[in-house]
Amino acid sequence: MERGTSVGQEWLVDCSGCRPAVLREVGALQRLFDALVTELGLTVVGEARWHAFPGEGGVTGLCLLSESHLAIHTFPEHGFAALSVYSCRERAAPDFRRLLQQHLEPAHVEVRELKREARA
Repeated sequence: MERGTSVGQEWLVDCSGCRPAVLREVGALQRLFDALVTELGLTVVGEARWHAFPGEGGVTGLCLLSESHLAIHTFPEHGFAALSVYSCRERAAPDFRRLLQQHLEPAHVEVRELKREARA
């Protein structure tokens, strides 16, 4: 099968068994984004946007990058966070398990990597 032209990669990261309180804390999620930006050498465009749902709800966050985006959606009621990291340039994967253990304390981390390709 013929390969297309690389237009980057995306990591989809599922974190299960997280402490619910940390999944409601915008500051903890911002620190995770900051660590990812630093570790991957990404360029932030503007400020990250955060929406904390009321009560016991979770948080949705989005950071626009010149390389693409970081996004997270948390579900404290399930101890779960879904993270998306997309870069238009291929680069080595960060140690997601280490970073997430430091910031979200998950019991389980699943990382899937998608190679993005444009086809003629």
